[in-house]
Amino acid sequence: MSQHPEGGLPRFSTSPLSELRQDYELKGLRRSELEADPIEQFCKWFSDMRAKIGPSVEGLRDINAMTLATVGGDGRPSARIVLLKGVDERGFIFFTNYSSRKGKELGQNPAAALVFYWPELERQVCVSGTVTKISDAESELYFNSRPRGSRLAAWASRQSEAVADRATLETEWKRLEEKYPGESVPKPPHWGGFVVSPDRIEFWQGRPSRLHDRFVYEKAANGGWKIERLGP
Repeated sequence: MSQHPEGGLPRFSTSPLSELRQDYELKGLRRSELEADPIEQFCKWFSDMRAKIGPSVEGLRDINAMTLATVGGDGRPSARIVLLKGVDERGFIFFTNYSSRKGKELGQNPAAALVFYWPELERQVCVSGTVTKISDAESELYFNSRPRGSRLAAWASRQSEAVADRATLETEWKRLEEKYPGESVPKPPHWGGFVVSPDRIEFWQGRPSRLHDRFVYEKAANGGWKIERLGP
């Protein structure tokens, strides 16, 4: 680190960052290789990622991680990493506390963007679309499949709200552990799933010299998908 020129806080030199670069050489992406439906294409790439990692459960850690970007009523964007928990003809499904920042922002503006990045395959998928809640019954079905500790945490954490200290959070968790001593932990009413129904999905494959392959699917008026190659 170097000292700020005006004597303030130290800062990182930009030189090492500007020198960081990688050429992408694994493979290309052709229009003829794409599925007609982008959800099917996503599932194909996700399967490729699972095959790349191998059969180890440990190795599969967080390959379903995605950046979720939302915009609240104030027009300011926010983003965080969440886990994809389902994909079907409706779109991309994740679960959260509806009273969290992302939950409130989606209530104000039901639109979102997702980004998946798989460096092992030099691939990126960008999704944008409208967001709706899934049914309470479907949310409850998934909630009951979670580990007991995670179910208790859904009650204990007032997500995105200020907490006095770690002890406060742990005390509440222990109180709930005593309240629900068995495996039966009900789903909180403020917790459930969202589905991002895409109207645009882009598939990016890294290529040498920054001449990447990019194809975008955009929803047509008839419900089908228009596919175009984009400049890198």
